[in-house]
Amino acid sequence: MKTNLLFLLMILLYSSMTFAQSPKELAAMWEKEHISRLFPSDVRHKDLLVYLEELRKLGLKVEEVGRSNAERSIFQVEFGRGPLKIFMWSQMHGDEPTATSALIDMLAYFQKNRQTDWVKKIEETMTIRAVPMLNPDGAEAYQRRNLQGIDINRDAVDLRTPEARLLKKLRDDWSPAIGFNLHNQQALTTVGMTPKQAAISLLVVFGDEAKTLNEGQARNQRIAAAMAEALQQLIPGHIGRYDDEWTPTAFGDNFSAWGTPVILVETGALHGRDEMYLVKLNFVAFVTAIQSIVTGSERSQNPAAYISLPSNGSGGLVNYVFRRANIINNGEVTVGDIGVVAARRRASFTVSAKISSVGTLNAITGLDEYDASGFYLYQRFGKTKPGELGEFYFYKLDRTVDWKSTDLAYKFPPDAIFSAGRFIKGAGLVPKK
Repeated sequence: MKTNLLFLLMILLYSSMTFAQSPKELAAMWEKEHISRLFPSDVRHKDLLVYLEELRKLGLKVEEVGRSNAERSIFQVEFGRGPLKIFMWSQMHGDEPTATSALIDMLAYFQKNRQTDWVKKIEETMTIRAVPMLNPDGAEAYQRRNLQGIDINRDAVDLRTPEARLLKKLRDDWSPAIGFNLHNQQALTTVGMTPKQAAISLLVVFGDEAKTLNEGQARNQRIAAAMAEALQQLIPGHIGRYDDEWTPTAFGDNFSAWGTPVILVETGALHGRDEMYLVKLNFVAFVTAIQSIVTGSERSQNPAAYISLPSNGSGGLVNYVFRRANIINNGEVTVGDIGVVAARRRASFTVSAKISSVGTLNAITGLDEYDASGFYLYQRFGKTKPGELGEFYFYKLDRTVDWKSTDLAYKFPPDAIFSAGRFIKGAGLVPKK
């Protein structure tokens, strides 16, 4: 009896070691073997083609399945031969690219490590199909919509776009059991009412307005809980729950209604971390989800780790705050705070930042905050108001300056200049809080 019990324990231990990599181990796997090289926001269609060719050379099935409005090719990649069908799609919004690179890395890892026990189990249990860039035209222009000016994710019913028609056809022809709808949310999205950025937000998407919890949604809640628990080990407190408002024209809602319950993954940002770190987080989340399905661990997973996630918040976070600045407007001085928000852009592009608010901003938190109380602050064009560029000249309070000068920066050189999201002169002079 003791021998049998010991043997059983050894089997369980081996199974745990083989099939249950920790989030840190998964992160280390990505760091060692990822093939994505460019920041995701800099990946254009031609760059995706290079990645896909690498996947082909590894032996993965890569096929063109359709064309965009501008006749750019749209591809689907397949891994595995098992009966359980998993469908994943990314970048239906052209300026939401993080998961595209993560899908490439995950599929490459699986293919290169097919002889590893846990990857072999995935290959035998499921077939994964992934569309890494559904909206290549939007990706090329780095814009949300396609070239028709239509939001593909609001075209699940009317099907006015070739991209939407393709996505529906891929689902209808294959009838996958689970869908993963992969997006990016705003970088300043917060976890609830806290000032913490929501680096990742999750949502189990219901298939009706009443939010009926069927077997598929319940399973997806458990999978999402496994993803949340894994991510909490890497970015504790930076995981949110996406708004679950019923949207009858959206693909996630309709996929779930059509019989493919969807998990939505929204990638935000994390101050001090670059885009590749977010790719790694996606890799960990995706592989964790897949492992939980393959091993069956999701069946005993407590869904509370997902259900209890704070809902996304917004409005309380900006990129930069300049506190108690002596603001010059029309030659007059007022004391106040200035909030500045940076626009979404490609990583290789210059930051474009605009003033979001001016006044006493006690309810606003900046990812970077500066104590400007010892300086006059002059907006580059003399207009310190919301909507104007966040470009500032800083002058020490003991300076005498003719604020009506037509060539201010030349005649009265600033002590510090803040431009394109950084100090291009006098870095460190204005104290950072």
